[in-house]
Amino acid sequence: MTDTLLADSPVTRTDWTRAEIAALFELPFDELMFRAQTVHRAHHAAGEVQLCTLLSIKTGGCPEDCGYCSQSAHADTGLQAEKLMEVDEVLAAAAAAKASGSQRFCMGAAWRNPKDRDMDAVVEMVAGVKAMGLETCMTLGMLEPHQAERLAEAGLDYYNHNIDTSPENYGNVITTRTFEDRLDTLDHVRAAGINVCCGGIVGMGETRADRVGFIHALATLPRHPESVPVNALVPVKGTVLGNMLADTPLAKIDDIEFVRTVAVARITMPMSMVRLSAGRESMSEATQPCASWRARTASSLATSC
Repeated sequence: MTDTLLADSPVTRTDWTRAEIAALFELPFDELMFRAQTVHRAHHAAGEVQLCTLLSIKTGGCPEDCGYCSQSAHADTGLQAEKLMEVDEVLAAAAAAKASGSQRFCMGAAWRNPKDRDMDAVVEMVAGVKAMGLETCMTLGMLEPHQAERLAEAGLDYYNHNIDTSPENYGNVITTRTFEDRLDTLDHVRAAGINVCCGGIVGMGETRADRVGFIHALATLPRHPESVPVNALVPVKGTVLGNMLADTPLAKIDDIEFVRTVAVARITMPMSMVRLSAGRESMSEATQPCASWRARTASSLATSC
């Protein structure tokens, strides 16, 4: 890669090639960190971290077969399916999160897609959390256009719908929906005027080429996600990947490779907020700040998951 790759590029590019992204991964570590920090400081406040609380508003029983997820009905984790929480319970949790310093409140439901009969309660949750002065985020699975429009009308700031991995590796992780299904929901969210929160998971036994493909898929969207969570897999016994990767060298991504992934995401999507999400607890005390200093990140504090 030439030294002019970044300098001669516009602030935001959507024409990244896989070769260019692979070349970023292959840079000497200190050079990659310098470039990521340069991009970070040009577009984000140095040292600023947003705190986010995630609440599972409907836990377990999801019909999807995502290999990493303990909430899948296909997993044998002992997790019992629960009904959608009451609105007042969700608002009480949001108030507690705000009192603890959180600036953003994300509500997640273990659904393939929400039913229209659930939307009244869901939009009431959004409106109530928004009224507290918190940023609002939801992840409910796939959305139809009219459902995205209702969420937008309620004031939803972000909708989370991860692509998880590269298009090529996707079928090795999930078979009950396609990569294109994911993109369709992102299109519906965009059309409704809601900010997109879209990232994925590393450490699922994928190759570096898959990590390149994962970032390439995000960085070449017509508009970059405003929020890009980078998760490290937490292998849960009873899930497909948890059982497959247990006690193997693939059960945990190399710390330096994880930081490289975060840094490349920062460089290729300069305006996005890159977030450290799942897997932080298993990272060393050195890895977390190393990733945080090189990309604008946000901690996701799970109150129920």
